[in-house]
Amino acid sequence: MTGAPRPGPPLAVCADVGSTYTKVAVVDVTDGALLATAAHPTTVTGDVMHGLDAAVGAVAERLPGHDLSNLYVCSSAGGGLRLAVVGYEPLVSAEAAHRVATSAGARVVHVAAGRLDAGGVAALRAAKPDVLLLVGGTDGGDADTVRHNGARLAAARLRVPVVVAGNADARDDVAGVLAARGVPVVATDNVLPRIGVLAPGPARAAIRDVFLRHVIGGKRLSRDPRFVRLVRGATPDVVLTAVELLADTASGDFAVVDVGGATTDVYSVVVPDAERAGGPAREVAGVLWRSRTVEGDLGVRWSAPGVVAAARAEKLVGDAEAESLAVAADARAADPDLLADDGAVDLRLAELAAVVALRRHARGEAVGGATAARRGGKDLGAVRLLIGSGGVLRHAPPPRSAAVLTAVLADHAGGWRLPKAAIPRVDQAYVLAAVGLLAGDFPDAAIALAQRELYGQ
Repeated sequence: MTGAPRPGPPLAVCADVGSTYTKVAVVDVTDGALLATAAHPTTVTGDVMHGLDAAVGAVAERLPGHDLSNLYVCSSAGGGLRLAVVGYEPLVSAEAAHRVATSAGARVVHVAAGRLDAGGVAALRAAKPDVLLLVGGTDGGDADTVRHNGARLAAARLRVPVVVAGNADARDDVAGVLAARGVPVVATDNVLPRIGVLAPGPARAAIRDVFLRHVIGGKRLSRDPRFVRLVRGATPDVVLTAVELLADTASGDFAVVDVGGATTDVYSVVVPDAERAGGPAREVAGVLWRSRTVEGDLGVRWSAPGVVAAARAEKLVGDAEAESLAVAADARAADPDLLADDGAVDLRLAELAAVVALRRHARGEAVGGATAARRGGKDLGAVRLLIGSGGVLRHAPPPRSAAVLTAVLADHAGGWRLPKAAIPRVDQAYVLAAVGLLAGDFPDAAIALAQRELYGQ
C-alpha cells in the first residue's frame, strides 16, 4: 500500500491465529458488514506474525487504500491453553472447576482432587499445563486441603501460573505462599462459594488474564512484540463470548459445534428453567448454563482414529464402514495436511464427530461407570439455532455441510433431548471469532454481522 489511507468506514480486522490456519475478516464496525476475508497457513514453526501479516496483506489487496491497522486477534496456536485443575474432591469443587475451565477456553489436561502428594505433583508436572486452577472448599467450609495444596505447589516449583479460586477464608494466605516462592499467582472469587452455586465469571476472567500475560508470550510463538499486544484472548473463549452475545440477543437457547482437526468443541447457552434449577435434583456442583465441552479424541485429522472408535462405541457405524473409515482415519492422523479428493470421508468423519460430541455434551458424564447416574450435561430441547463451524464444513458445498447438522438434529438414539425446532446454519465465512472479538467494543456491529452471516437476515 502506498500513500495515506483514504477516508472510509471505520474497519476492524479480526484475526484468529489457529494451529493450522490464520483466518482474517474485515468488518465495517458502523453496520457490521463483512467486507473481505482471507486465510493463510499459520507459520507456527517460525514466527506466527509472518502468517498473520500475510493474511492481513491478502485482504489489503482487496481493499486498497483502507486503514487496516485496527486489529483484533485471538489465538489457539501452539496447542491453545492447557489447564490443570486441583480441587478438594471430584464430585464437588474439582468438577465445578473443570466446568469453569472449559468455559474459559481452556483444554483441561489434568484434574487432581484431594491432598496432593509426591505422585500427584509428578502427574501435574507430566501434564505440562500452561495454567493451574487451584480450588477447594466452599466459603466458610474446609480450608485445610486448599492450604495444603497451595503449599505443595509452592514447594514443587512447577513454574506454572496459578489461579486461586477456592475458599475465601484461605485464598489470600494461599496466594501469599505461592507468591513468596516466585510463582505467578492471581487470586479471585471462589468458583463454588456454596453448595449448588457455581460462579464461573471471576475465575474465567482470571484465566483469560493469565493467558494473555503469561501464556501467549511464554509459548514463544513470535519474537515480534506486536503479537503479545494484539492477542485479546484464547479462540475458544472468544467464540464462547460470541455465543453468549447471540443467545442474549436471540432470547433463546443456542448451540455451536466446531469440528476441528484435533478436537470437536460444543458450546451452548441454555436459559435456566426455574423449576428444574431449584428442584431437589439440583447438582451439588451447580449448573453452568453457558458452557463449552472439548472432545480431545474427536477430530478430522490428528484425532480421526478417535472418531471411528467413538462412533463404534456409540453404535453409529457398522463393522464394514468402521473398517473402511479406520484406514482413512489412520492416513489422516499420519498426514494432517492430507487433501482429500472429494471430501466425502472428511464429511462423514465430521458428521460422526459432531453427533458424538453433542451426545456427550448433552448427556453429561457417567459417575462410577457407564450405567451409573450422570452429572453435568445440558437439556438442549429448546435450542433454536444450531451452528456448525470448522474448516471441513466451511470448505464443503453448502448442501453437504448442512447435512452434517441435519444428522445431529436427527439423532434420536443418542440418549439426549433433541432440539424441537432448531434452525441449522453453517458458519461459511467464519465470523464467530470476529463476533466474539467485536462484542466488547462494538456489540451492535457484532450482532449485525452475526445476523447477516449466521441468521440469513
